[in-house]
Amino acid sequence: MRTGLEELSVLEVRNLGYCYPDGREALRDVSFALAANERAALIGPNGAGKSTLLLHLNGLLPDQPPATPTVIVDGLPLRADNLAEARRRVGLLFQDPDDQLLPDSLGGRRLGPMQLGVREPELSQRVADCLAQVGLAGFADRLPHHLSRGEKRRVCLAGLLACEARLLVLDEPTSDLDPRGRRLLMGLLAQLPVAQLIATHDLEFVVESCARTIVIDHGRIVADGPTRRLLNDEALMLAHGLERPHILRHAHPH
Repeated sequence: MRTGLEELSVLEVRNLGYCYPDGREALRDVSFALAANERAALIGPNGAGKSTLLLHLNGLLPDQPPATPTVIVDGLPLRADNLAEARRRVGLLFQDPDDQLLPDSLGGRRLGPMQLGVREPELSQRVADCLAQVGLAGFADRLPHHLSRGEKRRVCLAGLLACEARLLVLDEPTSDLDPRGRRLLMGLLAQLPVAQLIATHDLEFVVESCARTIVIDHGRIVADGPTRRLLNDEALMLAHGLERPHILRHAHPH
């Protein structure tokens, strides 16, 4: 298991623990690091703590950041006095894009950069550039309800990119996508020059897109290493409510 924290990391999580208000333990002693431009998958069964962990990475949890920081983003420890800057550096993509989209046109993607003090004409140019980066050039006047599920998700990504996030944290980004939308999203993520942590149940996507995988179960990291080696370990997968993906069943482990 990889447990060392890399010196040149864009994200460090140090001995993170969290209990729900009812006292149930959600995360226990979670530690890992993510290097700049690294793309890693976060996998585990339902209830393992994946989404709870993601919400800690830009300060949505806990309600009061601890006195001793447990999350460090791009060298910035998450504390109560710097949450706004931390949230600029960590772009969180929710599982349901409708939770993230404004009801007006996609020009509403200006909202994030506006909150960061960006003004016209740079504002419109940045939004247009980021929509083009996700393959949606010329979509600034579209209304969200005219978009497909995959297009909505890419719009949300554009909004995060417009805020110049250093780390993208994605919760089930391929869920509810048709095969074409899934392929488009995979290609897009592969081209983005930012670190990515992707929580997903789509293990075929993990094999195709992520060189590294972190396995979490009952709030603890139980394995961290090369994707093909971990996902080829059928005993490991079964022990933690997962299955060896079909794409590996006739392939040799790397």
